[in-house]
Amino acid sequence: MLWYKDDEIEIDFNIIPCTTMLFPLPSMTKQEKKAVTDKPFLNKKPLFVTVLDKRKTEQVEYRFRIEKGYRWDGGTIPRIFWRVIGSKTQPEFQISSLIHDALTENKGFIGNDRLLSSKIFRGLLISSGVGKFKSDVMAFFVDGYQRFCHW
Repeated sequence: MLWYKDDEIEIDFNIIPCTTMLFPLPSMTKQEKKAVTDKPFLNKKPLFVTVLDKRKTEQVEYRFRIEKGYRWDGGTIPRIFWRVIGSKTQPEFQISSLIHDALTENKGFIGNDRLLSSKIFRGLLISSGVGKFKSDVMAFFVDGYQRFCHW
C-alpha cells in the first residue's frame, strides 16, 4: 500500500499501521509505569515497510519489518517548542516517529543512510497531514540532531 511518494523516495506498507498509546495504571509497578512513561507508544501488528530510494542513478529498495509489540517514545520534541510544533503525543506524528525510531535503532535497515532516514521522516509527516513547512523544519532539526549524535 503506497503511503508516500516523491521524486526521491517511495514508502509502502503492507497494512495500515496499527498503533496505540499506553497509559500508566494504578495497578502497575514503578518500573512498569516508568516503561510506559518513557515509551508510551505500541505497534499492535507486524508492519512490513518497503522504501525505494530514487536519489541515485540506480534505485535501491530496502525492506524491513517492525515487530508487533515494538515500543517507542513518539516525536522527541523539546517542551519549549510544543506550542509551535506540537507535543510528541499528537496523532499526526505517530507513524513518522514509529518508522524513524525503528530506523535509528536499526540503521542497517536502510544501509546506514542518515539522510535517507530524515527524508523518510519528512515524507511520513507530510502524508500524515503535517504541512510542508513544518515537516521541513522538523526534518531539518531531526537530521541535525542525528548528525550531532554521529550518525
